Amino acid sequence: MFLFDAHLDLSMNAMEWNRDLRLPIEVLREWEAGMQDKPDRSRGTVCFPELRKGGIGLVVATQIARFTDRDNRLLGWHSPEQAWAQTQAQLAWYREMERIGELVQIRDLVGLERHLAKWEGEGVGAGLKINKHIGYILSLEGADSIVDITYLEKAYGYGLRALGPAHYGPGRYANGTDSSGRLGARGIELLKKMDELGIILDATHLCDDAFWQALGIYSGPVWASHNNCRALVDHNRQFSDEMIKALVLRGAVIGAALDAWMLVPRWERGVSDPLLMNCDLGKVVDHIDHICQIAGSSLHAGIGSDLDGAFGREQSPYDLATIADLVKIAGILERRGYGQEDIEGIMGRNWLKFLMRAWG
Repeated sequence: MFLFDAHLDLSMNAMEWNRDLRLPIEVLREWEAGMQDKPDRSRGTVCFPELRKGGIGLVVATQIARFTDRDNRLLGWHSPEQAWAQTQAQLAWYREMERIGELVQIRDLVGLERHLAKWEGEGVGAGLKINKHIGYILSLEGADSIVDITYLEKAYGYGLRALGPAHYGPGRYANGTDSSGRLGARGIELLKKMDELGIILDATHLCDDAFWQALGIYSGPVWASHNNCRALVDHNRQFSDEMIKALVLRGAVIGAALDAWMLVPRWERGVSDPLLMNCDLGKVVDHIDHICQIAGSSLHAGIGSDLDGAFGREQSPYDLATIADLVKIAGILERRGYGQEDIEGIMGRNWLKFLMRAWG
């Protein structure tokens, strides 16, 4: 089965966590043993060999660099220019991975169809080959690094195809998780330029005010790369049922995220244990199923794992050892009564159909 993961912070892991993602996961974990600078050291789940092992042939891969002013306690860069430079370092890493044959950037329908033909023509199992290219679609998580609107045109030129205007806290273009407030003139200008260029709007992380305003302004393709359900875990980071309904009406696909605090209620960061909290892949399917029930079909559900998005096994479902275990979700869906066509859609086909419409 061909899998599509709609949210992985690959370049962040390479450039800030200093992980060589070409290496086997066991080597990466051994290398980090005893390190304390990050909460997930020696417990990472993502590397290229594990992506291939799991048949994950296409991912949405991010650039990310937040701007934080003096009164903002979140970690970030202290000027938009510094944030832009950080995203360019991340872009340089993606280019190096392309040069040595690990990754291939997908920018348009022709490239997508060519990549699918290569993976499926050889069989997904052939993904285990060391030289199998993993396709990636470039996305920007949080727009803070767009110094001004001309920089968005530059980013489109090097392949940026999706953008989430906000991340955590207040942003230069939109407010995100744990904040509130409508879009200002800068955010409205950003959305209009995205519409003009055909950049996909990622509704993930938008605060409620900005979410509803953005859907009213932006007329192009919308998805939510990694988001779960507020009805199951009550937090402003999650989508309410009304938000899910609005996204379904726009033809969006919503990717289920695997961060444990988004899956089970009453999770305490750095304290809770996935096994003791009964946080398994079945909880991921609970969120997927909730979206399907609201939509009345499986066409709007997918996976956007966010694995190793500043967390590792300590904050992932306990029955997931590496990202290759995403395939277990298919078996859980089958046991819940989902048919093969629905399962293949959720595991990747829904994202592919979305892109074929958006890029067609």
